[in-house]
Amino acid sequence: MTKVPETITEHYNAAQDLISRNLAAGRGDKPAFIDINGAHTFADIDRLSGKVANLLTSRGVRMEERILMCMLDTVDFPAVFLGAIKAGIVPIPVNTRLTAAEYAFMLEDSRARVLVVSEPLLEHFEAHSDSHRFLETVIVSGADGRGHERLADLLDGQPEAFEVAPTRPDDMCFWLYTSGTTGKPKGAVHLHSHMIDTADLYAIPTLGINETDVVFSAAKLFFAYGLGNGLSFPMSVGATTILLAGPPEPQAVCRILREQRPTIFYGVPTLFAMLLASGELPGPGDHAMRIATSAGEPLPADLYRRFKAQTGVDILDGLGSTEMLHIFLTNHQGDIRPGTSGKPVGGYRLRLVNDDGDLIEASDQMGMLEVSGPTSAIMYWNRQDRSRETFRGPWTRTGDKYARDGDGFYTFAGRTDDMLKVGGIYVSPFEVEAAIVKHEKVLEAAVVGHADKDELIKPKAFIVLREGVDASDALADDIKAFVKDQLAAYKYPRWVQFIDQLPKTATGKIQRFKLRSL
Repeated sequence: MTKVPETITEHYNAAQDLISRNLAAGRGDKPAFIDINGAHTFADIDRLSGKVANLLTSRGVRMEERILMCMLDTVDFPAVFLGAIKAGIVPIPVNTRLTAAEYAFMLEDSRARVLVVSEPLLEHFEAHSDSHRFLETVIVSGADGRGHERLADLLDGQPEAFEVAPTRPDDMCFWLYTSGTTGKPKGAVHLHSHMIDTADLYAIPTLGINETDVVFSAAKLFFAYGLGNGLSFPMSVGATTILLAGPPEPQAVCRILREQRPTIFYGVPTLFAMLLASGELPGPGDHAMRIATSAGEPLPADLYRRFKAQTGVDILDGLGSTEMLHIFLTNHQGDIRPGTSGKPVGGYRLRLVNDDGDLIEASDQMGMLEVSGPTSAIMYWNRQDRSRETFRGPWTRTGDKYARDGDGFYTFAGRTDDMLKVGGIYVSPFEVEAAIVKHEKVLEAAVVGHADKDELIKPKAFIVLREGVDASDALADDIKAFVKDQLAAYKYPRWVQFIDQLPKTATGKIQRFKLRSL
């Protein structure tokens, strides 16, 4: 856990910590980030973030006021994010793949005074940016501001030095909006101490991350998993981050693995499946990976084994959340059980409770997962009802159903809202999905509940086939029989619907609520 000041009256600033520890260690000239324009050193990040802090304060933005960031993964992201934090201003990085209506909601909900947006994303704001009561300034990161001020021009005349705001460990530092698997997103409020705590508790002991590492996260900086992977973790130890501004398509990811040779690779299950299907995933000797991680959705055991066979590299599958900021349950190096989410990360406590809130202590019984640890968000902004449901004293309710075996490994059963009750018995959609994806012609699958002619709920499967495979009734029947051979008969999907792609959040989580309406 981070050594932040013991008393609430002492100062601690997350951005100052992440930057100054590298300068003090003599890493000022070491690349911190490598983006499309080349390498940017830790000293560069210090200077750029100082300019951003001066820019924001010169525009009258005060401590605890918010700015919204809709930005691609370039050096401008850490410069703006850390610059705001230096000034005690609260940055809110948001998903770059949302709709204009969703961005409008976030600007209103957060009362952001400044919007910093990457040029290719500006079109999603143009129709409504003038209508927000609190938004005063739109700044564009890119070559063409299209009528708005350009970030590069504004920073050009700003001083590099900035006297860091007198923030404290328990001050509001940044927000992250939840990815919205069940509807409207909620702003999770995080504190200054949270980023370094995730590095000290998870990244350093679990990954062994150090200053010699080069890291690449296919998961973007705008959400919790990517923010730790690509910013707070490497900056905590002086490692170098490779940034990809565009989408993490298999060809682009494989090219980075081969040519830029990251030592730590962070992905999600969907991407691992796509990499294996691409035929371009490098084998041993053609990459420098020493470890990979997966989060967002549980990693099927078959995907783990196939990736390991192809690359020689272990994937550490784990569970994290926007509310907890990063991973708190994971497989560990030398202690991996494929198909599980592993064991608790040191510094976090986990428990399972039943529908009545009673503690489940017996092995192999399914329950709702709750976690207690120092990185929990303090609330959802302006959502008192949902805050009370999720944040229960020291415990945070994850919304996931899990079972814990006798060896202490936790196995995912499904989201609480996604669980099926078939013939009075709970069925985990993930268990059925894991069986389906073992079929040689299946790329991905999602299972939801569907009412039969008697209005009884049964499993329905939505399936994405591998490239070149044609959908047919015969294949659907074959998949049903394939699942029956693996699971209890009542668990097999009664209906199979082939689709081109599954609806997902930016974190890779399947949005089953959208499938229920198909």
